Amino acid sequence: MSLVISGLIGLVAGLLSGVYGIGGGVIVVPGLLVLVGLTQREATGTSLAALLLPVGLLGVLTYSRLGAVKLPIALLLALGMLAGTYLGSRLALSLPEVTLRRGLALLLVLVAGQLILKK
Repeated sequence: MSLVISGLIGLVAGLLSGVYGIGGGVIVVPGLLVLVGLTQREATGTSLAALLLPVGLLGVLTYSRLGAVKLPIALLLALGMLAGTYLGSRLALSLPEVTLRRGLALLLVLVAGQLILKK
């Protein structure tokens, strides 16, 4: 089940990346923490693995040495992000600027609230 959730997190991250230019640190890492149950280190390493070439290569190598990269999850995240980025960028072109700005603000507040309240 966590692999399906990981793929969905990747899709959402890709979609929001296409719309807002965000993904790894704002969507993927918190999603892996909250929905998949990874540790902070695993979530960060796995997110970097999904963004492996060329963005996170050195980070992935470092986290790998600690055993903090979950490759099957990272691969499904990457596939979801590929499709989501295309869909999100198409959506962004059809939305008014104010809608994009308010959507981003709401998203960031919700993510921040979840991180503050999580033990």
